[in-house]
Amino acid sequence: MDREPIGRKETAMEDQQIIQLYWDRREQAIWESDRKYGAYCRSIARRILAVEEDAEECVNDTWLHAWNAMPPQRPSILSAFFGKLARNLSLDRWRRNRAAKRGGSQVELALHELGDCLPAPGGPEQALDEKETGRVISQFLRSQPELDRALFIRRYWHLESIAALAQSFHLRESQVKSRLFRTRQRLKAALEQEGIAV
Repeated sequence: MDREPIGRKETAMEDQQIIQLYWDRREQAIWESDRKYGAYCRSIARRILAVEEDAEECVNDTWLHAWNAMPPQRPSILSAFFGKLARNLSLDRWRRNRAAKRGGSQVELALHELGDCLPAPGGPEQALDEKETGRVISQFLRSQPELDRALFIRRYWHLESIAALAQSFHLRESQVKSRLFRTRQRLKAALEQEGIAV
């Protein structure tokens, strides 16, 4: 792997430079990705997976999937691209672990909470429906008050616990639960208004 010389303190590469390393098929892309976004991806994986080794494997798999995706993809927001890969790989690992050994977790609780306001998976038009649903959810979140949007994203994207959210936002847990409940109800109404069955 081509690495920076030891002893020289360099600033992190710009995202477009890292993407170009992937396109040029240089292994340095993986090292630079880990250097700039490794901690971010590890925090996502650790929130989903209870076992440190599983989280680390998912982060390593993130770089492999990025290597296989670029080219042809050229992500516009590299942090979101890596975050999505790390999250999806961690959720896949969580599902496999859960199938092997049943038990409740933060992931299961968050997914259960969302179950009432999102369409059920399956159906022949699923890919088209998912894209439309994603568009409506993004539009809905942009229209929400900043606090409600932040709570929603950190709970359902980053899978943070209610207790952690309460501490971060200086709220009581009951306030966090109440705000999330009302946001989910508004999301359900927005989806139904767009003709998306939930």
